[in-house]
Amino acid sequence: MDIQMKRGILDVCVLAAIQYEESYGYQIIKDIKPYVDISESTLYPILRRLEGAHLLSVRTAEHSGRLRKYYQITPAGRDRIEEFKEEWKEMISIFQFVTREGDNSDKT
Repeated sequence: MDIQMKRGILDVCVLAAIQYEESYGYQIIKDIKPYVDISESTLYPILRRLEGAHLLSVRTAEHSGRLRKYYQITPAGRDRIEEFKEEWKEMISIFQFVTREGDNSDKT
């Protein structure tokens, strides 16, 4: 898969993982893993990039004597998920065109 496309998909997956409630890195990985293989070394740069783009916000809180970062989606992040859904409709259409079989119509 094209690296830029995969990057965009992973960004939206992370946003989707926090769209209903805030979460932290390890939990985000656990939530995404059944669908997409993602590691900590991949996740944390994504989180920083999404924060820089104002698609999520971060708060720090103590948990079991350690500081933990909690990530929450912003309205702009929700908008990005909706944009992705519209973009994906077009990708599905393109996929169906490319993979069509049995179309014997001659369009010459």
